[in-house]
Amino acid sequence: MMTKDKQRDKDCDCAPGMIKKDGKCVMPKVSFASFFMALNTSAFYHLGEIADPVSGKTHKDPLMAKHTIDTMTMLQEKTRGNVNAEEAELIENSIYDLKMRYVKLTSESE
Repeated sequence: MMTKDKQRDKDCDCAPGMIKKDGKCVMPKVSFASFFMALNTSAFYHLGEIADPVSGKTHKDPLMAKHTIDTMTMLQEKTRGNVNAEEAELIENSIYDLKMRYVKLTSESE
């Protein structure tokens, strides 16, 4: 049985990442969590964890991965006390996971 979300996605003729609102394809509302997850996805790409959507190939760029993780850490420091508990947990868990993956990647290449 298909869920409502899967059916909606199947029926939507919008480009990937877009949603249908009032009959038009639009970008979803920006939230802190969605912005942070975009950075997370970028870090995963640079760690070689996800493939380029066009070529289907993975690419490892530890320098860019570290830069993205450092950017996320800076955001964590700058937003401390100004995010809700759910956002704080997302930030903490995402950064920890990425740092562990970065360490694994860089220790493999030694």
